[in-house]
Amino acid sequence: MNAAYEKILGGRSGLAGLLILGVLLLVIFPLGLDIFRLNLVGKYLSYAFVAVGLVLCWGYGGILSLGQGVFFGVGGYCMAMFLKLEASDPISTKIQSTPGIPDFMDWNQITSLPAMWQPFHSFSFTVLAVLAVPTLLALIIGMAMFKRRVGDVYFSIVTQAIAAILSILIIGQQGLTGGVNGITDLKTMMGWDIRTDSAKMILYFVNAGLLFACILFGRYILTSKLGRLLMAMRDKEERVRFSGYDVASFKVFVFCVAAMFSAIGGAMFTLQVGFMSPSFVGIVPSIEMVIYAAVGGRMSLLGAVYGTLLVNFGKTYFSETFPELWLFLMGGLFIAVVMYFPNGLAGVYEKQGKRLMAKLSRKKATPPEPVKPKAVAKTDSTDIHLDGANLEASK
Repeated sequence: MNAAYEKILGGRSGLAGLLILGVLLLVIFPLGLDIFRLNLVGKYLSYAFVAVGLVLCWGYGGILSLGQGVFFGVGGYCMAMFLKLEASDPISTKIQSTPGIPDFMDWNQITSLPAMWQPFHSFSFTVLAVLAVPTLLALIIGMAMFKRRVGDVYFSIVTQAIAAILSILIIGQQGLTGGVNGITDLKTMMGWDIRTDSAKMILYFVNAGLLFACILFGRYILTSKLGRLLMAMRDKEERVRFSGYDVASFKVFVFCVAAMFSAIGGAMFTLQVGFMSPSFVGIVPSIEMVIYAAVGGRMSLLGAVYGTLLVNFGKTYFSETFPELWLFLMGGLFIAVVMYFPNGLAGVYEKQGKRLMAKLSRKKATPPEPVKPKAVAKTDSTDIHLDGANLEASK
C-alpha cells in the first residue's frame, strides 16, 4: 500500500476500524433491519457528521462549539427550501390563494416568492449553498472571535448564544421559514419520490458513503502538518504563536471544516426525514451533538460515529420501552460515561486493545523450558579420545 494512503487510513489498526464500521453500516444493518429501522440509522448517521467535525475542532483543536446545530440546521434548511419549491408547483398548489409558492407563505398572506427563495429552484445552487452558506457563516464567526483571541469558555458561550438567536429568528419569521413547524411535506427531489422504500435505501447508502468520505478527509487533515499544529495549539497555544504561526487562521479553518461537515449532515437529514424545523437548530440539539462526540471519544473520528449510534439507539430503546423514565436513564448513561470512561468508547477500545496485545506479546516472549541433560553412567576408568590421542584416566 502507498505510504501516503496507509498514513491516511491509520495503518493496520485504522484500516481494520474502517472495515469493521463499513461491514456494520453497509452489510449488517441493511440486511438485518427493516426499512423503518434502517431509515432511523440513516438519521443517526446524519448526526454523526456533526460529531466527526467536533472531533476535529474540539478534540484536536481545543475549540468547543456549543452551536453546531446552527450549521446542521442551515444545511438542512437549504435542502428543504429546494425540496419545498419542487413540491409547490402551480398544479400541486392550485387550491391556494397564490399558487406556486409554499403553503405556509400562502397562510401568512405572502403573494409572491421572496427573493431569498428564488435561487433554490436550482439543484446545483442548492448543493453549493449547503456547503458554502454554513462555511461562510463559520468563517465570519471564527474571524470575529479568533482574531480577537476569544477562546475557551467564552467562545462556547457565544456559539450557544448564536444557536439561541437563530432558533428564535427562524420561529419569528414564519412567513419565510415555516415558523415553529419548519418546512414540512417534502416529497420529491428532481421528480424522484424520496418517500419510497427503495429511495430510503439509496439515501441511506449515499449518507454512509458521504460519512466515510468526511472521515477520510478528517484523517487526511490530522495526519498532515496541520493536524500536529492543531494539537500543539490545543496544548500550548502561546508557544505555537511565538513560533511564528498564525494560530487564528488555523482555528478558523478547522472550525469551517467542522461547520461544513455539520451542514452535509443536515442536508442528508432533511432528505431522509422529509422535513426540517428549528428544533434541530437550538441550544439543546447542539449540546446533544457534543455528547455524541464525548461518548464516542473526542480524539477518535470513528469513535464519534459509534458514540452517535450508541446514544441514539439508547434514546430510541429507552423511549419505547420506558416512556416515563427514558430521560433519567439517558442522563444516567451520560453521567456514567463521564465518570468511568472519560475518553469515551475509543478510550475503552484502546485500553482493552493494549491489554490484549500485551498478553499476546508475553505469550510470544515466554522462553521454552530448558532441556535436561541425559545422565552419564559412572565407571572406575574412562578412555577419553582427543584428536586421535588415547588418554587414560584412572580413579
